[in-house]
This record gives sequence, structure tokens and C-alpha cells, in this order.
Amino acid sequence: MNKRSSGWWQAVTSGLIVLVLIFSPLAAPSLAADNAAATPTDAAKDSLNRLLAGATPMGIADLKAMQAHVRSLTDQLMKCTVGVEVGQAQGSGVIISKDGYVLTAAHVAGKANRTVHFFMADGTKRDGKTLGLNRTLDAGLMKIDDASDLPFAEMGTSNKVNEGQWCLAMGHPGGYQSDRKPVLRLGRVLAIKGEESITTDCTLVGGDSGGPLFDMQGKVIGINSRIATSLTANMHVPVNTFQETWDRLKKAEEWGHYPGQTPWLGVRGEEGATEAKLARVDSDSPGEKGGLKAGDIIIKFDGVTITDFSSLSAEVQKCQPGANVPVEVKRGEEIIKKTIKIGRKE
Repeated sequence: MNKRSSGWWQAVTSGLIVLVLIFSPLAAPSLAADNAAATPTDAAKDSLNRLLAGATPMGIADLKAMQAHVRSLTDQLMKCTVGVEVGQAQGSGVIISKDGYVLTAAHVAGKANRTVHFFMADGTKRDGKTLGLNRTLDAGLMKIDDASDLPFAEMGTSNKVNEGQWCLAMGHPGGYQSDRKPVLRLGRVLAIKGEESITTDCTLVGGDSGGPLFDMQGKVIGINSRIATSLTANMHVPVNTFQETWDRLKKAEEWGHYPGQTPWLGVRGEEGATEAKLARVDSDSPGEKGGLKAGDIIIKFDGVTITDFSSLSAEVQKCQPGANVPVEVKRGEEIIKKTIKIGRKE
């Protein structure tokens, strides 16, 4: 089968699986069309495992086997998927511990220590707060207040994800709706970019952001992040990102900037200085427009004490372009307060 016909067959089988999932009777069929045994044979199990790893279904029996498997996971995965409301923004999240830690997208959380309303799959509403944010990779952590013994999904290992393998995306497209459960999308992994992103053909729309991407064993392998140039190319934050930065996220640290939104102050530090002393302020930069001058020593930036130029750079990287940031400057013996509008690096 050539590459073009292979792609055509994969598209057809993906569509057939969706149709089978929608239109088949609710009773889950056996793994083989003519096999009446209640327990699948070893051969049937091996066949199903190959399918879930990315093999192309070759007939109705394969489609029914996948359908039965997806149905066996769906109820539990729905219980773990929550609607999220932060201010006026709505998105999704997934509970990954019985005491209520929730993975989401950084752009859904917005900032640390904000109030969150969580909408559970059974329609109940619970409160919590946002924790840490890795804006560069769009990873965010939240926590449900006073939680115990909640249903949760186990985190998988995203660095073992393979192109072509089947996956399941869940979320609340358009935002949480009380008369609708979380929506499930079946698809395949299209591409993997290290720890930066997983791309799938599980269609996402507004409101799905922050929802989980599961492997076919029901483990979280990613978090819905954004739509690429096509609705059929959707990006997810690899779950390993959360695991590797868990302590920082749990402590409500914020770092990085959203893709394409690199913050810019336009200053240079004096080489060898033990303080954040400015050697240069670029012409027409946010720093110049905000009143900074060469020789100034930055002592506070957005309420954070600045000890050297590296700590200043780190705080600038936490900002979003367009934000108005209070800055305290030592100029000679005088302490001056400024407000600087952060720019965007072109």
C-alpha cells in the first residue's frame, strides 16, 4: 500500500471508528465477530494491543474490539475530567490525585493563587485555586479545596508516546454545560516534539484547553493546549513536563512566557556588577519609555526584591507583554518608583 492510499485508509478507518462508537448498540460486543466466549483469547488480546499501539483496523471485528475497549475506559475518564472557570475564562482540567490536584493549561489558569470553580462530571461544583504556571510550555497546576478520595487518572509517560498510536482527548468544548458530560474525541498521535508538544488529530475547540489527552490504557499523556493551523492538528502539553517541574508548580511558581509573547524591557546589565546596575537602556525601549537610565540600580521589580541582573532578567521573563509593572530604582542616593509597560520582543 503506497503512502497516499495508506493515509486514505487511515482516514476512512478513523471515521468508521467514530461511526461505530456513535451508532452501535450500548451493549459492548465481543472481541471477535464469531467468538461467543466471555473472556478474550490470548490471540484477541494480542490483536487488540497491536491496534491500540497504532495498527490500522482491518475490519469490523477490529473496530468493535476498539469500541469495547474505549467504552470500558469512558466512565472513569469522565469522572476525572472537570470543567474549569477562572474569572471570565472557561476551560477544562483533569484530576490526577485523590486529594484534588488538577492538571490544566497555563493560559487557562492565567496566574497563580486565583480562585477556581471546578465543575465535576456529576454536576457538582467545588472551589479551589490556581498554583504554578510554566507559560513557555503552557503547563498549569490547580488544587481543589478540602478534597479527599476523589476519582483521579494516573499520569503516564509522554516520552514513550509513539507517532501513529491511538489516543483519547476529553474536555468541555465551548465551556462547561450542565446538560452535557465531558466530550470524548478519538484520534491518533501525529507528531512529537520532545518535551515541548504532542500533536494529534483529536479535534479541539475553545473550552477544551486544559483537558486531558489519554493513551489507550487510560493514563494521562498530555494536556490540551492549542489548535495549530488546522482543526485536525491539535497540540498538547506532554505530561512529563508536569512531572519534571512538579515541586515548582506545587509551590505556585510562575515562569516563562506564552509562545510568541517574549517579554522585552530593553536594558543591559553592567558587567561584573554585584547589583542589577544598568549599563545601557536601549533607545525607544520599554525601559527608556518608563524612565530608566544607565547607572540606575533596580532594587524591586513587580514587588520582588532584585539582587543582581540575573534575578532581574528572571522576573522580566515572568511578565506578559503589555503588563504595567511597578519598579523601584536606586539613582544615586534617591529611591525612585516607576511603572513600566512591558514590551514584546519581535
